[in-house]
Amino acid sequence: MSKLLRGVAAGWGAKKLGGGCFGTVVVFLVLWWVLGNFDIFK
Repeated sequence: MSKLLRGVAAGWGAKKLGGGCFGTVVVFLVLWWVLGNFDIFK
C-alpha cells in the first residue's frame, strides 16, 4: 500500500511540476526517490 500512495503522490507532483514528457518523467523519478528515501508513506 505504501508504494501505491508513494506512486500517487509522485504522479500528482510530476503532473503539477513537469513541463513536458521528459520533464514529467524526471520529476516523477525524483519525487519517487525522495518519498521512499525519507519513509514518508510507511
